Amino acid sequence: MKVRFAPSPTGLLHVGNARIAIANWCLARRHGGHFLLRLDDTDTERSKPEYAQAIEEDLRWLGLDWDGMVRQTDRLARYAAAAEILKKSGRLYPCLETEEELAFKREQRQKQGRPPIYDRAALKMTKEQLDRALANGKSPHWRFKLSHTSVEWQDGVLGRRTVKLPSLSDPVLIRADGSFLYTFTSVVDDLEMGITDVIRGEDHVTNTGIQLDIFTALGGKGDAMRFAHLPLLTDSDGGPLSKRTGAVGLRQLRRDGIEPAALVGYLAALGTSGDPVAAMPAELAPNYELSRVSHSSARFDLKQMLALNRKHLHSLPFAAVQALLPEGAREDFWLAVRGNVDLFRETRDWWDVVAGTIVPLGDAADADLLRAAIATLPEEPWDEATWPAWTGALAASTGRKGRTLYLPLRRALTGEDHGPDLKVFLPLIGRERALKRLTLAAG
Repeated sequence: MKVRFAPSPTGLLHVGNARIAIANWCLARRHGGHFLLRLDDTDTERSKPEYAQAIEEDLRWLGLDWDGMVRQTDRLARYAAAAEILKKSGRLYPCLETEEELAFKREQRQKQGRPPIYDRAALKMTKEQLDRALANGKSPHWRFKLSHTSVEWQDGVLGRRTVKLPSLSDPVLIRADGSFLYTFTSVVDDLEMGITDVIRGEDHVTNTGIQLDIFTALGGKGDAMRFAHLPLLTDSDGGPLSKRTGAVGLRQLRRDGIEPAALVGYLAALGTSGDPVAAMPAELAPNYELSRVSHSSARFDLKQMLALNRKHLHSLPFAAVQALLPEGAREDFWLAVRGNVDLFRETRDWWDVVAGTIVPLGDAADADLLRAAIATLPEEPWDEATWPAWTGALAASTGRKGRTLYLPLRRALTGEDHGPDLKVFLPLIGRERALKRLTLAAG
């Protein structure tokens, strides 16, 4: 088995890209195959080196590696050679219509109730007409003449699929400036690199029919590759997944503090009946199956992913996070706060509560309680018995209990209304800080 993940370095990866990359990688690793990273960078105007670098970084963050890497701009000679084969066979033909002329033709066909596909008028052009146009400085674009048949395949996710080629326009494979389009370069690469399985989004189904026709025209065998198309992701409301806020870009999710294991586990389970489990690709690969993916679109819900991220963080042992914690933080700190963080970056805020400076919160109505708390503050050393003993004494002396007792103390000691269990958190704060904060809060 040999698969490829082929992003275009014209922008940053988003969760849809990541889902496809994870599917390809897991399938290849499960079957002992090869995973190829191929940068489809023939769009030289929009492709940027910084995007290519970001793609590699984001894939590594997801826990993915690759057995080989190819840039299409390094293979231009191969595409030119393949184009010559198609030209000689009559399957690649020159066209001279402008964008305006093509738009007018489509409009006229629609008015006549006909499908707005290309009418192959260029095939009627004589050699003399073409030579004269070329002599006058015109540059043709080149279209592939589709077969007058239907293309069928057994899709690894969607089942039996058929694309009726006569209902489609002959695709442009080479622009007037001589640059090659993805529809063509992808086929040449898949054929020459021996790709056995193509796993990509459902939006490529029609493209697959076209590319199989090109594949055959170049000498490939129609059954040499298997295809699987994953239904596209939608947002939590079932609408098209939008990138307008950047919230589904991998870079933004990383900045927000999402753990890669949570994202990988969530994306791998999307569209299946299984519950997502936070895990890295190497853990998921042995049991990964495309047959579990539903034919229906899967909903990407940020709240659900955040819940998985939270659950994952709450289960992590100290050894897994030690190197990432603030300097000086020990295991007792992590065990105290891990149940109160949705994102790992929040540990910095709780470290400030333990070892830094905060703004204590106090209310005039609670001043007497806070002064009583100061007067009865136990001497160190403190342990988990300190908080219940201290608050028990305060309850007896002030008559306060429940929220009226605990909330003013928590707000004064931590500056927050909610947080870690103070039975384990108070010893980390220490008597000196606790006394200072209670005094400030008492006014």
